[in-house]
Amino acid sequence: MFLHIAYPLVLYALAGLLALIACIKLLIMRRTWYTFPLTRIINKHGKQRSHHVKYLLYTLRFCCLGFLAFLAARPQWTDERSKINVDGIDIVIALDISGSMELFDDPNDRRMRIDVAKEEAIRFIEKRSNDPIGLVLFAKDAISRCPLTLDKSILKDLVGSIQIGLLDPQATALGTGLATAINRLKTSKAKSKAIILLTDGEPTPEKIAPTTAIELAQHYHIKVYTIGIGNDQGGYMMHPLFGLQSMQTKVNEPLLRNIADKTGGAFFLAHNQKEMRTIYEKIDQLETTELQTNVFHTFYEAFEYFIWLFLALFFFELLLRISIWRGIA
Repeated sequence: MFLHIAYPLVLYALAGLLALIACIKLLIMRRTWYTFPLTRIINKHGKQRSHHVKYLLYTLRFCCLGFLAFLAARPQWTDERSKINVDGIDIVIALDISGSMELFDDPNDRRMRIDVAKEEAIRFIEKRSNDPIGLVLFAKDAISRCPLTLDKSILKDLVGSIQIGLLDPQATALGTGLATAINRLKTSKAKSKAIILLTDGEPTPEKIAPTTAIELAQHYHIKVYTIGIGNDQGGYMMHPLFGLQSMQTKVNEPLLRNIADKTGGAFFLAHNQKEMRTIYEKIDQLETTELQTNVFHTFYEAFEYFIWLFLALFFFELLLRISIWRGIA
């Protein structure tokens, strides 16, 4: 940690002005000479004020003004690090929010698939602190919920606020969702670009076929990691009258595997939260292209620390003027 001046030109200008005033005060303005007979009496009894006191008060006053100039230049504490390792990867998470994501896969853990997916996505986001990450949601249609960003607090809030019903949940436009994620990455200059595509269902007829989206990913050199969520027995839901009900859903494993293989990614199948966490950890390990960035600085405002020193010096000078050395100009 060291001190940094945000506006050095302001400090130089004000310091120069104060130096000029000080020179004028010392060199041009002369002491007042008293020629009245009374001055002899004052000198005889030792009542004459020493001019050294006056110089001391001037010095204190100029120190106060100097502190004001220093504060006007905006002092900051600086945390400097010579190098920082970053992954150099842009990532978009494409998340299925169709109606089947309301199901749960473990009767002993009745959290919906979408809630498990959100929790593990947030955990993954927290790990990738130096990577820009975006968010795409898809059901019957697709939307880009968040562009590539390094503001992980906003991104986590957006992931946490995802609900089934933001889009029409009656279909799964996987190809459109993948194409929307690709659109977010196509202009990226990152060394590596990746999409994490999570779905639990079979794609429905849509405007952009998954094969077209695969070609786009290949064209822009984007890896796609596909995650199928669910199990062979389908999912479960709680019926208000009949209790626990089994629902048949099927992940299109051949399609997801084909997307991953043709784009250089990998396919994973998650039957529960533990497996999904493991999958995100594997992706985290696979997507590491370590780079070194230039020197960076983190600044913290130092105004509040120095304002107390200024006030202490100012009131000390004021106290001397109005009490001990009262009446001295």
